[in-house]
Amino acid sequence: MRLLLRFMGFLFAAGTIVFLVGVAAAAGLIWHFSKDLPDYTQLQNYEPPVMTRVHASDGSLLGEYSKERRLYLPIQAVPKLVINAFLAAEDKNFYEHGGIDYSGMLRAALLYVQNLGSNKRPQGASTITQQVAKNFLLTNEVSFTRKIKEALLAMRIERAYSKDKILELYLNEIYLGLGAYGIAAASLVYFDKSVNELTVAEAAYLAALPKAPSTLHPVKNHDRAIERRNYVIDRLLENGWITQADAEKARKDPLIVTNRANGAHTFAGEYFAEEVRRDLFERYGEKKLYEGGLSVRTSLDPKLQGIARKTMANGLVHYDEAQGWRGAISKLDISGDWGVKLADVKSLSDISPWRMAVVLESNDQSARIGFQPGRELGGAVSKERQTGLITLEGVKWAKAASGPTRGRTPTKVSQVLSPGDVIYADPLIGKDGKPEEGQYRLRQLPEVSGAMVAMDPWTGRVLAMVGGFSFDQSQFNRATQAYRQPGSSFKPIVYSSALDNGYTPSTVVVDAPIEIDQGQGVGVWRPENYSKEKYYGPTTLRNALKRSLNTVTVRLAQDIGMPLIGEYAKRFGVYDELPNYLSYALGAGETTVLRMVTAYSMFANGGRRVKPTLIDRIQDRYGHTIYKHDQRECRGCDAPGGWKNQPEPQLVDHREQVLDSMTAYQITSMMEGVVQHGTAASAFSGFGRPMAGKTGTTNDQKDAWFVGFTPDLVIGVYVGYDKPRNLGRTATGGHLAAPIARNFMNLAVAGKPAAQFRIPAGIKLVRVDSKTGMRAAPGQTSGTILEAFKPGTAPPDNYSVIGVADVDGRMPPPPDADRSLFRPGTGGLY
Repeated sequence: MRLLLRFMGFLFAAGTIVFLVGVAAAAGLIWHFSKDLPDYTQLQNYEPPVMTRVHASDGSLLGEYSKERRLYLPIQAVPKLVINAFLAAEDKNFYEHGGIDYSGMLRAALLYVQNLGSNKRPQGASTITQQVAKNFLLTNEVSFTRKIKEALLAMRIERAYSKDKILELYLNEIYLGLGAYGIAAASLVYFDKSVNELTVAEAAYLAALPKAPSTLHPVKNHDRAIERRNYVIDRLLENGWITQADAEKARKDPLIVTNRANGAHTFAGEYFAEEVRRDLFERYGEKKLYEGGLSVRTSLDPKLQGIARKTMANGLVHYDEAQGWRGAISKLDISGDWGVKLADVKSLSDISPWRMAVVLESNDQSARIGFQPGRELGGAVSKERQTGLITLEGVKWAKAASGPTRGRTPTKVSQVLSPGDVIYADPLIGKDGKPEEGQYRLRQLPEVSGAMVAMDPWTGRVLAMVGGFSFDQSQFNRATQAYRQPGSSFKPIVYSSALDNGYTPSTVVVDAPIEIDQGQGVGVWRPENYSKEKYYGPTTLRNALKRSLNTVTVRLAQDIGMPLIGEYAKRFGVYDELPNYLSYALGAGETTVLRMVTAYSMFANGGRRVKPTLIDRIQDRYGHTIYKHDQRECRGCDAPGGWKNQPEPQLVDHREQVLDSMTAYQITSMMEGVVQHGTAASAFSGFGRPMAGKTGTTNDQKDAWFVGFTPDLVIGVYVGYDKPRNLGRTATGGHLAAPIARNFMNLAVAGKPAAQFRIPAGIKLVRVDSKTGMRAAPGQTSGTILEAFKPGTAPPDNYSVIGVADVDGRMPPPPDADRSLFRPGTGGLY
């Protein structure tokens, strides 16, 4: 008995020693692995990379920018269905364990022993807390060392943070495939839905992805993805989180993915979105742009942007088609499956309703074409093949651009198209304005390009921007990056400089040939009017601007001096520095459409400085406003005690007055004459609203411009080749750019009341003779206009002319004198 007791005592002592040694060993291991553990407290201040989202003025999504497509979603905003789906798939005991699931660890250990030597990857037993520890603080290394560290960190994290906080970190960090991080981004990427709109089947599929998103691709591995999704549905049912009916319906639901685009989400907004991206990059740098979770509200008006895109593209296509058909894009072997071959040809994705096609058959009456098939989510070419017909009506415009048949209208379709030709086509519009079923029109990508900007003149907000025919074809933004000569559209800057310094719209300057000696070795410069041989003699500034007379502008620039014009050009932001050469008064310097539109906005708003902006407001990831464009002071807007019959709030505008408001009205009135009776009159005939503007055509017709405005909207258009070349003899600003602007304005102001230009206090409207600029005689009505004069100025009672005197020192006769007295080439009069 004593021996038995001694033996039992020995076993107890040995067991105690082993236990203590085990505890010491375990403590040593814990100490060993704990000393190198990362600081888990950093999770408290964790700011994951979140994508920046850019919105139009109406709140519609314009673009998203990120390295990891992630939207951070607080746990309170995650639906219970989504939470349960992830718990069912990953850790059903999450809310019960302390960070480690011991039953799961035992199960994984048994599987490890069974698979020993099989080269199979060991199955993990990680809880959601352990996955948070791994994803945030450790690596993906497969080792016992990492698992031990993971378990130790999980227990510490559980003591430091609530279960909801841990789950929030997990649901926003996990990678779920297709570039999506976190459930909010994945819901948008896979199903184009918010998490609150997900069905049971969709939530179950997302919950299935964390294990292996690449092997559960909804197209490439469709069957496996369905199998794993249904497994999660079964676990939801088993845990009592959905009903039997819900489970059966979810299993039957097809797995249909609606892939979300990465580019601009507002149609035709690509150039605008890219300009915003560049602005954000310059302001905040790459990291904040792609990881900072900025929320950007832009000034873009989607309706106006669509109008701008349509009218600009139509204008470019109309001009280009008039130059003739240059031939197919390329040639394709149409034997076998032509769809697969055509799918490999790069096409433009942003010129809808145009579609790429290949000619399959061609005869005298028609050509049968096959359209480029789309691609499925996995990249495979769609098996669907769509065909159509191009009849003679669809190629009538396609006159040969070169060769012996140049300029001839085709009489047969086969003269234009042959089998294998790769082309673009869009639905043929019938006489009733509706598409002809199954019939298409041949299209050609225009060689000519251009840009358009629409702006609110009171705030500088850019409402629409078109930087070219296709962003997919060229990302070069011609509205902001193309520096072109504005030609005569710069003249209002010259004339406003004069009006602001003592001149009036009735000031008379001679229109006659002029020679400028440019100095030794440079030669003589002889500026000419567009009409070359036609001169009008003494001409008022109003009529000179209306007719866009170059010689008058040069004489005026001589009289007031180029340094003064340069100062005004700088004030208006057209040029940073204007050289003191007279040719620059005719728009020989280079500037952008955006700069010109900004300058004209200051005419329209009464001379106040405007700063052009594409961005209204920027908020950080926490919703704090970090930038706001509108800097006006609102006095009385804050009313802590509510409305108590106090005076109405007042907006105080501290912006600089760059031009006298009366001068701004005078030049606006003069530019109304350009639109009503001058170089833009044919384009705006019948417009029926107050409109002011100026055309511009550069030397050799390389650029055609129009910049103009109504009281509340400014539009600027330029058309020209990227490598400047002659547009054609009749391609002036009035014939090429102004009609595009007119088409835009027609649609932009449709249905809105016609506002009048605001006449500032102090302006006097005096009836004058429209030719001489002198005060109208009593009772004279015909041939007169109401002219705007500032206080202290008035129409002349006697006749004086700037720029010329006859040989006897006498002033030349008034503008209604006989033009045959003019002596060309001398600058004088008989």
